Amino acid sequence: MNQELLEKLKRITKEEKNILNGQKEVDQNLYISPGTFEEAPMGENFVVDSTRLLEKGRLIEIRPNTRYVHFPPHSHNYVEMVYMYSGSTTHIINHQKQLVLEEGDLLFLNQNAVQEILPAGTNDIAVNFIMLPDFFKQAISMMGSDNILRSFLISTLTGADGVTSYLHFKAKDILPVQNLMENMIWNLAEHKKETNQINQTTMGLVLMNLSSFALDVQVSEEDSYEQKLVLSALQYIDKNYKEGSLSKLCESLNEPTYFISRLLKKYTGGNFKELLQKRKLEQASYLLLNTTLSTAKILEAIGYDNSSYFHRKFKEVYGLSPKQYRKISE
Repeated sequence: MNQELLEKLKRITKEEKNILNGQKEVDQNLYISPGTFEEAPMGENFVVDSTRLLEKGRLIEIRPNTRYVHFPPHSHNYVEMVYMYSGSTTHIINHQKQLVLEEGDLLFLNQNAVQEILPAGTNDIAVNFIMLPDFFKQAISMMGSDNILRSFLISTLTGADGVTSYLHFKAKDILPVQNLMENMIWNLAEHKKETNQINQTTMGLVLMNLSSFALDVQVSEEDSYEQKLVLSALQYIDKNYKEGSLSKLCESLNEPTYFISRLLKKYTGGNFKELLQKRKLEQASYLLLNTTLSTAKILEAIGYDNSSYFHRKFKEVYGLSPKQYRKISE
């Protein structure tokens, strides 16, 4: 941890000075769009507007979490990532799930999530990343060709389909992630010019490391444990699409097949067989466009032994036969 950067992040902001001087509530006018109602009615959420926190033309910004006050339930019209730089903070997600972020933790919140934050102390430094969806275009592309794990992250970050509105990673012991996060915070805190490309690449590396270390991420909350299992299952499918099986997966996770099947359906909308087939077809698509392998060799490479079934399923998904699909790259 860089001490100079920590001291910069710990500085009391103008908003926090007002709170320490007796202001008892968050001033919502600092966060909502001009012209909207001044405060959310009692018991309702307010929407934090990216235009109040991002300079025009910027895709990402950081701000330390406001301390010393209860931050009421709110949502965002952007993707938020919270990185716990030091200390801890308590967050309530969707009015019911309480998460305690410890040093090194990462919390991704999409636009469907409702967040509430309990008062934090002077040494509790949570760095909020305000990010527009376009910021992730390069980061996601760095994860390689389409795969199920990538799709899961995209749907979570954008709020598209699925039920997962947040992802919680206990990443303190993942040294590459910690180094990358500190580098990105330093760039943004110093307002370095022409670092947008660097920040997007850094975020891509963060996501790649989180997916690579999915099996090593420590979790304790029930929902986070489920997310870990789903990420681990998707990672297994991504690497073992040729000969993978639900029974082998469940044996490696030490969980019953019915439980993993239910989680996959809950978080992805598909069962193991459907997800495995999706991954096989994605790999077939990649091989058709990027190699000269024959269709027969591709069938062997992805673990299909029924040619007619493969052709039928491929056309259902891509709208073309494998031969027609390959021609589009010529």
